[in-house]
Amino acid sequence: MKILNIGSLNYDYVYSVKHIVKPGETASSLKMETFCGGKGLNQSVALARAGASVYHAGFIGEDGELLLDTCKKNQIEVSHIKKIQGRSGHTIIQVDNEGQNCILLYGGSNRFLTSQYVDEVLDSFDPGDWILLQNEVNLLSYIIDRAYEKGMNIALNPSPFDEAVRECDLSKITLFLLNEIEGEQITGLSNEQEILDAMIEQYPKARIVLTLGSKGVVYRDKEKECSHGIYRVRAVDTTAAGDTFTGYFLNSLLNDLPVEEALKLSSKASAIAVSRPGATVSIPYRKEVEEYQFDY
Repeated sequence: MKILNIGSLNYDYVYSVKHIVKPGETASSLKMETFCGGKGLNQSVALARAGASVYHAGFIGEDGELLLDTCKKNQIEVSHIKKIQGRSGHTIIQVDNEGQNCILLYGGSNRFLTSQYVDEVLDSFDPGDWILLQNEVNLLSYIIDRAYEKGMNIALNPSPFDEAVRECDLSKITLFLLNEIEGEQITGLSNEQEILDAMIEQYPKARIVLTLGSKGVVYRDKEKECSHGIYRVRAVDTTAAGDTFTGYFLNSLLNDLPVEEALKLSSKASAIAVSRPGATVSIPYRKEVEEYQFDY
Protein backbone atom coordinates (compact mmCIF):
# COMPACT_ATOMS: atom_id res chain seq x y z
CA MET A 1 0.00 0.00 0.00
CA LYS A 2 1.44 3.35 -1.09
CA ILE A 3 0.72 6.92 0.05
CA LEU A 4 0.55 9.73 -2.50
CA ASN A 5 0.25 13.39 -1.59
CA ILE A 6 -0.66 15.74 -4.44
CA GLY A 7 -0.06 18.99 -2.63
CA SER A 8 1.44 22.44 -2.45
CA LEU A 9 5.12 23.28 -2.06
CA ASN A 10 5.65 26.83 -0.77
CA TYR A 11 8.19 29.19 0.64
CA ASP A 12 6.97 30.71 3.90
CA TYR A 13 8.10 34.27 4.59
CA VAL A 14 7.51 34.59 8.33
CA TYR A 15 7.41 37.99 10.04
CA SER A 16 7.53 38.10 13.84
CA VAL A 17 5.29 40.91 15.10
CA LYS A 18 4.06 42.15 18.47
CA HIS A 19 0.49 41.81 17.22
CA ILE A 20 -1.22 40.91 13.96
CA VAL A 21 -1.35 44.05 11.81
CA LYS A 22 -4.79 45.68 11.66
CA PRO A 23 -6.44 47.11 8.51
CA GLY A 24 -4.83 50.44 7.68
CA GLU A 25 -1.99 49.95 10.18
CA THR A 26 1.72 50.05 9.38
CA ALA A 27 3.95 48.19 11.82
CA SER A 28 7.58 47.09 11.99
CA SER A 29 8.42 43.40 12.28
CA LEU A 30 10.84 42.13 14.91
CA LYS A 31 12.46 39.74 12.42
CA MET A 32 11.83 37.95 9.14
CA GLU A 33 12.68 34.31 8.36
CA THR A 34 12.20 32.09 5.33
CA PHE A 35 11.09 28.46 5.67
CA CYS A 36 9.96 25.71 3.36
CA GLY A 37 6.29 24.92 3.78
CA GLY A 38 2.90 24.69 2.13
CA LYS A 39 0.21 22.40 3.51
CA GLY A 40 1.18 19.72 1.03
CA LEU A 41 4.88 19.72 1.84
CA ASN A 42 4.24 20.03 5.59
CA GLN A 43 1.96 17.00 5.56
CA SER A 44 4.39 14.92 3.50
CA VAL A 45 7.19 15.79 5.92
CA ALA A 46 4.95 14.87 8.86
CA LEU A 47 4.10 11.54 7.23
CA ALA A 48 7.77 10.83 6.54
CA ARG A 49 8.93 11.79 10.05
CA ALA A 50 6.14 9.67 11.51
CA GLY A 51 7.64 6.71 9.64
CA ALA A 52 5.69 6.53 6.38
CA SER A 53 7.03 6.09 2.85
CA VAL A 54 5.33 8.93 0.98
CA TYR A 55 5.28 10.01 -2.66
CA HIS A 56 4.81 13.73 -3.24
CA ALA A 57 3.44 15.18 -6.47
CA GLY A 58 3.11 18.84 -7.44
CA PHE A 59 4.73 21.71 -9.31
CA ILE A 60 7.59 23.95 -8.26
CA GLY A 61 8.80 27.07 -10.04
CA GLU A 62 12.24 27.95 -11.30
CA ASP A 63 13.11 29.04 -7.74
CA GLY A 64 12.00 25.74 -6.22
CA GLU A 65 15.28 23.84 -5.76
CA LEU A 66 15.26 24.27 -1.98
CA LEU A 67 11.73 22.82 -1.83
CA LEU A 68 12.91 19.78 -3.77
CA ASP A 69 15.94 19.43 -1.50
CA THR A 70 13.70 19.54 1.57
CA CYS A 71 11.69 16.63 0.21
CA LYS A 72 14.81 14.62 -0.52
CA LYS A 73 16.31 15.30 2.92
CA ASN A 74 13.12 13.93 4.48
CA GLN A 75 13.20 10.77 2.33
CA ILE A 76 10.09 11.81 0.40
CA GLU A 77 9.87 10.23 -3.07
CA VAL A 78 10.14 13.12 -5.57
CA SER A 79 9.91 11.53 -9.02
CA HIS A 80 6.45 13.06 -9.54
CA ILE A 81 7.48 16.64 -8.66
CA LYS A 82 7.75 18.76 -11.79
CA LYS A 83 9.54 22.09 -12.29
CA ILE A 84 7.80 24.69 -14.49
CA GLN A 85 8.46 28.26 -15.53
CA GLY A 86 7.58 31.03 -13.10
CA ARG A 87 7.65 31.30 -9.32
CA SER A 88 6.84 28.70 -6.71
CA GLY A 89 3.97 29.28 -4.34
CA HIS A 90 4.64 31.30 -1.21
CA THR A 91 2.99 32.65 1.89
CA ILE A 92 3.42 35.81 3.91
CA ILE A 93 2.89 34.89 7.56
CA GLN A 94 2.62 37.13 10.60
CA VAL A 95 3.31 35.45 13.95
CA ASP A 96 2.53 37.41 17.11
CA ASN A 97 3.91 37.19 20.65
CA GLU A 98 1.36 34.50 21.54
CA GLY A 99 2.32 32.28 18.62
CA GLN A 100 -0.89 33.00 16.70
CA ASN A 101 -0.61 33.66 12.99
CA CYS A 102 -2.32 35.04 9.92
CA ILE A 103 -1.41 33.80 6.46
CA LEU A 104 -1.58 35.35 2.97
CA LEU A 105 -1.20 32.69 0.29
CA TYR A 106 0.11 33.09 -3.26
CA GLY A 107 -0.51 29.94 -5.29
CA GLY A 108 2.24 30.33 -7.88
CA SER A 109 3.24 27.06 -9.55
CA ASN A 110 0.84 25.10 -7.33
CA ARG A 111 -2.08 26.42 -9.41
CA PHE A 112 -0.88 25.10 -12.78
CA LEU A 113 -1.53 21.35 -12.48
CA THR A 114 -3.06 19.82 -15.61
CA SER A 115 -5.44 16.89 -15.98
CA GLN A 116 -2.82 15.11 -18.10
CA TYR A 117 -0.26 15.47 -15.32
CA VAL A 118 -2.73 14.19 -12.70
CA ASP A 119 -3.56 11.17 -14.87
CA GLU A 120 0.13 10.37 -15.36
CA VAL A 121 0.78 10.52 -11.61
CA LEU A 122 -2.22 8.37 -10.70
CA ASP A 123 -1.22 5.75 -13.25
CA SER A 124 1.60 4.80 -10.85
CA PHE A 125 -0.82 3.90 -8.05
CA ASP A 126 -3.26 1.05 -7.45
CA PRO A 127 -6.65 0.36 -5.86
CA GLY A 128 -6.31 0.42 -2.10
CA ASP A 129 -3.47 2.95 -2.10
CA TRP A 130 -4.02 6.22 -0.22
CA ILE A 131 -4.02 9.75 -1.59
CA LEU A 132 -3.80 12.78 0.70
CA LEU A 133 -5.20 16.10 -0.54
CA GLN A 134 -5.54 19.71 0.59
CA ASN A 135 -6.93 22.74 -1.24
CA GLU A 136 -3.74 24.63 -2.10
CA VAL A 137 -3.48 23.17 -5.61
CA ASN A 138 -5.91 23.46 -8.52
CA LEU A 139 -8.02 20.61 -9.99
CA LEU A 140 -9.04 19.31 -6.55
CA SER A 141 -12.38 17.97 -7.80
CA TYR A 142 -10.75 16.29 -10.80
CA ILE A 143 -8.11 14.63 -8.60
CA ILE A 144 -10.78 13.29 -6.23
CA ASP A 145 -12.87 11.90 -9.09
CA ARG A 146 -9.91 10.20 -10.77
CA ALA A 147 -8.54 8.74 -7.52
CA TYR A 148 -12.00 7.42 -6.65
CA GLU A 149 -12.33 5.81 -10.08
CA LYS A 150 -9.05 4.00 -9.42
CA GLY A 151 -10.33 2.68 -6.09
CA MET A 152 -7.90 4.67 -3.96
CA ASN A 153 -8.64 5.73 -0.39
CA ILE A 154 -8.90 9.53 -0.22
CA ALA A 155 -7.92 11.62 2.82
CA LEU A 156 -8.94 15.27 2.56
CA ASN A 157 -7.92 18.28 4.61
CA PRO A 158 -10.35 20.85 3.09
CA SER A 159 -8.15 23.86 3.75
CA PRO A 160 -8.30 26.62 2.74
CA PHE A 161 -12.05 26.19 2.30
CA ASP A 162 -13.51 27.90 -0.77
CA GLU A 163 -15.69 27.21 -3.82
CA ALA A 164 -13.24 24.61 -5.11
CA VAL A 165 -14.13 22.41 -2.11
CA ARG A 166 -17.85 22.99 -2.65
CA GLU A 167 -17.48 21.72 -6.21
CA CYS A 168 -16.07 18.37 -5.00
CA ASP A 169 -18.12 15.21 -4.52
CA LEU A 170 -17.29 14.77 -0.85
CA SER A 171 -19.14 11.43 -0.71
CA LYS A 172 -15.98 9.98 -2.28
CA ILE A 173 -13.81 10.92 0.72
CA THR A 174 -12.55 8.13 3.00
CA LEU A 175 -11.11 10.32 5.76
CA PHE A 176 -11.84 13.96 6.59
CA LEU A 177 -9.30 15.89 8.67
CA LEU A 178 -10.75 19.31 9.44
CA ASN A 179 -11.15 21.98 12.10
CA GLU A 180 -14.30 23.53 13.56
CA ILE A 181 -14.39 26.36 11.02
CA GLU A 182 -14.14 23.99 8.07
CA GLY A 183 -16.74 21.74 9.68
CA GLU A 184 -19.11 24.68 9.91
CA GLN A 185 -18.39 25.67 6.30
CA ILE A 186 -19.29 22.16 5.10
CA THR A 187 -22.36 21.59 7.29
CA GLY A 188 -23.62 25.09 8.12
CA LEU A 189 -23.54 24.15 11.82
CA SER A 190 -21.34 25.54 14.60
CA ASN A 191 -21.78 23.07 17.49
CA GLU A 192 -19.12 20.37 17.39
CA GLN A 193 -21.52 17.51 18.07
CA GLU A 194 -23.94 18.78 15.45
CA ILE A 195 -21.09 19.03 12.95
CA LEU A 196 -20.08 15.43 13.60
CA ASP A 197 -23.68 14.18 13.42
CA ALA A 198 -24.27 16.02 10.15
CA MET A 199 -21.01 14.79 8.62
CA ILE A 200 -21.80 11.17 9.46
CA GLU A 201 -25.33 11.56 8.13
CA GLN A 202 -24.08 13.07 4.86
CA TYR A 203 -21.03 10.84 4.49
CA PRO A 204 -21.80 7.61 6.38
CA LYS A 205 -18.83 5.69 4.95
CA ALA A 206 -16.28 8.31 5.98
CA ARG A 207 -14.07 8.66 9.03
CA ILE A 208 -13.97 12.14 10.50
CA VAL A 209 -11.31 13.83 12.61
CA LEU A 210 -12.45 17.22 13.95
CA THR A 211 -9.83 19.35 15.68
CA LEU A 212 -11.16 21.74 18.31
CA GLY A 213 -8.25 24.02 19.20
CA SER A 214 -7.80 24.23 22.96
CA LYS A 215 -10.52 21.59 23.43
CA GLY A 216 -8.51 18.89 21.66
CA VAL A 217 -9.78 16.60 18.93
CA VAL A 218 -12.69 14.24 18.26
CA TYR A 219 -12.77 11.16 16.01
CA ARG A 220 -16.03 9.83 14.62
CA ASP A 221 -17.13 7.10 12.27
CA LYS A 222 -20.40 5.21 11.89
CA GLU A 223 -19.58 2.91 14.79
CA LYS A 224 -17.48 4.81 17.32
CA GLU A 225 -16.54 8.20 18.73
CA CYS A 226 -13.54 9.09 20.88
CA SER A 227 -11.59 12.20 21.79
CA HIS A 228 -8.29 13.46 23.15
CA GLY A 229 -7.28 16.68 24.89
CA ILE A 230 -4.33 18.92 24.12
CA TYR A 231 -0.82 18.94 25.56
CA ARG A 232 -0.09 22.41 26.88
CA VAL A 233 3.11 24.03 25.63
CA ARG A 234 4.32 27.56 25.17
CA ALA A 235 3.12 28.40 21.68
CA VAL A 236 5.84 29.82 19.43
CA ASP A 237 4.33 29.27 15.97
CA THR A 238 1.12 27.38 15.15
CA THR A 239 1.73 27.33 11.37
CA ALA A 240 2.29 23.57 10.89
CA ALA A 241 0.33 22.27 13.87
CA GLY A 242 -2.63 20.92 11.90
CA ASP A 243 -0.40 19.53 9.16
CA THR A 244 1.71 17.69 11.72
CA PHE A 245 -1.42 16.17 13.23
CA THR A 246 -2.67 15.13 9.79
CA GLY A 247 0.54 13.35 8.81
CA TYR A 248 0.91 11.53 12.11
CA PHE A 249 -2.74 10.50 12.26
CA LEU A 250 -2.85 9.15 8.71
CA ASN A 251 0.34 7.16 9.23
CA SER A 252 -1.07 5.75 12.48
CA LEU A 253 -4.26 4.74 10.72
CA LEU A 254 -2.37 3.00 7.93
CA ASN A 255 -0.38 1.07 10.52
CA ASP A 256 -3.55 -0.12 12.29
CA LEU A 257 -2.85 1.78 15.50
CA PRO A 258 -6.01 1.99 17.64
CA VAL A 259 -7.75 5.33 17.09
CA GLU A 260 -7.25 6.35 20.72
CA GLU A 261 -3.49 5.82 20.40
CA ALA A 262 -3.44 7.58 17.03
CA LEU A 263 -5.10 10.65 18.55
CA LYS A 264 -2.64 10.64 21.45
CA LEU A 265 0.46 10.32 19.26
CA SER A 266 -0.77 12.93 16.75
CA SER A 267 -1.68 15.38 19.52
CA LYS A 268 1.79 15.03 21.06
CA ALA A 269 3.48 15.61 17.70
CA SER A 270 1.32 18.66 17.02
CA ALA A 271 2.08 20.16 20.45
CA ILE A 272 5.82 19.78 19.89
CA ALA A 273 5.51 21.49 16.49
CA VAL A 274 3.66 24.44 18.07
CA SER A 275 6.55 24.99 20.48
CA ARG A 276 8.97 25.68 17.60
CA PRO A 277 9.26 28.29 14.86
CA GLY A 278 8.74 27.52 11.18
CA ALA A 279 6.77 24.98 9.21
CA THR A 280 8.60 21.83 8.05
CA VAL A 281 11.49 22.48 10.43
CA SER A 282 9.14 22.40 13.43
CA ILE A 283 7.78 18.91 12.72
CA PRO A 284 9.21 16.30 15.12
CA TYR A 285 10.47 12.82 14.29
CA ARG A 286 8.60 9.75 15.57
CA LYS A 287 11.25 8.72 18.10
CA GLU A 288 11.26 12.23 19.55
CA VAL A 289 7.47 12.22 19.91
CA GLU A 290 7.49 8.86 21.67
CA GLU A 291 10.21 9.98 24.12
CA TYR A 292 9.04 13.56 24.70
CA GLN A 293 8.07 14.36 28.29
CA PHE A 294 5.52 17.10 28.87
CA ASP A 295 5.38 19.06 32.11
CA TYR A 296 2.19 17.42 33.30
